Amino acid sequence: MDKLGALAAFGTACCWAVSPLFFESSSKKLGALAVNFWKVIFAFAFLTLTGWISRGIPLPTDATPRAWLFLSLSGIAGFVFSDFFMFNAYVYIGARKAVVFQAITPFFTALFAYLFLGETMAPARLIGMVIVVAGILMVVVPRHQTEEERKNEELKMPKLRKGYLFAFLSTVFQAAGLVLSKVGLGTYDVIAGTQIRILAAIAGFAIHALVIGQSKHIFVESPKDKGGMRSIFAGSIFGPFLGVVFSLFAVQNTQAGTASTLMALTPVLIIPPSVLILKQKTSWKEVVGAIVAVCGAALFFML
Repeated sequence: MDKLGALAAFGTACCWAVSPLFFESSSKKLGALAVNFWKVIFAFAFLTLTGWISRGIPLPTDATPRAWLFLSLSGIAGFVFSDFFMFNAYVYIGARKAVVFQAITPFFTALFAYLFLGETMAPARLIGMVIVVAGILMVVVPRHQTEEERKNEELKMPKLRKGYLFAFLSTVFQAAGLVLSKVGLGTYDVIAGTQIRILAAIAGFAIHALVIGQSKHIFVESPKDKGGMRSIFAGSIFGPFLGVVFSLFAVQNTQAGTASTLMALTPVLIIPPSVLILKQKTSWKEVVGAIVAVCGAALFFML
């Protein structure tokens, strides 16, 4: 089962490399909150049908109170907070740069596991963290620019800084959600466990929309944008449905560090489709930086 868990973690990285390509365009059209809300609605529908077919139980009515508590907290951390920050980062810096920050998720996952689960962390693994940070800097530090490009960059710098901060915060909450998932899931069914996480996310996003006064835009106006909803529908298949199910199966059947490291491959895996499908330009520094970051994440758990 350990190998299957590792394979599921790699599958998670593949899914998370595809889903941002759909969510980036829809986030810019409809806003991050609208995309986040409707993607979990679609995902819950997929999960309910899948649970009905695979378990004969469409809803997680057989979950223990402990599972409901920790998986709900995981859903709030991993979806409501992590995805909110990540989707706003898509708007400010684009999907390809934003997901590079996921390479440091293994560090925070190990840190939280040490603090709350008592898992020890070898000092030598800090070398991996340094390499990860170096890789990220290669991506986010601007390349050599002309005077005109430099001026344009300076005008956009406040948005870029905000995007980098949001991407970083998303990584922290993603790691917290992963550890909470491991605690709450135990041996429970991963489909039903994902449903609990998504139910918490639906409630969290809906409350957020009501509090900031965007309920009409989220619940009424956004569904009228057929193109945006199609992108959300497609992205929800790879992100909160398949990707999250694979991630829970991974943490359930292999070590959290191994799963988190393989999931951190997303920054490398997202480059080919973003270039081939979205026709986005990339530099050698971004490619090398992404590879270095992922290598650092892998070394973090191998040293």
